[in-house]
Amino acid sequence: MKNTLFTLLVFVIFFAFNTQLFAQDQDLEWDPDLTNDWTPVEDSVSTGAYGEPPSDAIVLFDGTDLSEWSSAPGYFPDIPGVPDYLDAIRQDHGEAPWKVEDGAMHVVPGTGNIMTKQEFGDVHLHIEWRTPEEIDGDGQGRGNSGVFLMGLYEIQVLDSWQNPTYSNGQAGAIYKQKAPMVNASKAPGEWQTYDIFFERPHFDEDGSVIKPAYVTVLHNGVLIHHREKLQGPTVYIGLSEYVPHPRKMPIGLQDHGDYVSFRNIWVREL
Repeated sequence: MKNTLFTLLVFVIFFAFNTQLFAQDQDLEWDPDLTNDWTPVEDSVSTGAYGEPPSDAIVLFDGTDLSEWSSAPGYFPDIPGVPDYLDAIRQDHGEAPWKVEDGAMHVVPGTGNIMTKQEFGDVHLHIEWRTPEEIDGDGQGRGNSGVFLMGLYEIQVLDSWQNPTYSNGQAGAIYKQKAPMVNASKAPGEWQTYDIFFERPHFDEDGSVIKPAYVTVLHNGVLIHHREKLQGPTVYIGLSEYVPHPRKMPIGLQDHGDYVSFRNIWVREL
């Protein structure tokens, strides 16, 4: 009899304890106030139509002048030249030599690359570009240019409308590293957009990589890279590897000898 009473008592205590826990779970499940987060968010950002700069954006080109840009030294580097390039890229190389006309900036072939006067790390970069309407050449020789994050990591610009080339060199490619998931190119002469979300690499004091660079890219509103890990800076020959560099560096645009145009360029620092 004593054993029966003891067992019954244990059962009652166990039932009461679990009932209390269940009630607490029910409170958590049914009371929305318990999961509300009232941490203040920064001031509101006003937005317009797609592609228009949000109110917190830094406008790098509004169609009027190249005051936010300067001339850049030579072509963007191959890995062996990176240390010298890092020293050179921050020097003043004079005014950007490209032409501004009809609200766009136009590559003047042979004048060289240009880069932003401001330096950036993690960014959302919006940029619109156009290749010549008249088709001249094929493969890499047709509407070729590039957008260089931190002057080192290239998203390819190319006329890839019915224009076969190596896939990791077509429009939207992380050049020589990763082909886009799809070819979202428009016909020659039409304006196209890139929205590039770039996460810079992080280096330890000894130069080792703590965190590699990542990039997400929308081409004409279509996702073509989803947080893709970069192997290192862009190289034309061989495999890439990281070289330690500053936390912020200029954004570059490439003169590859073709008449490519750009407009509506802005960034949001992330």
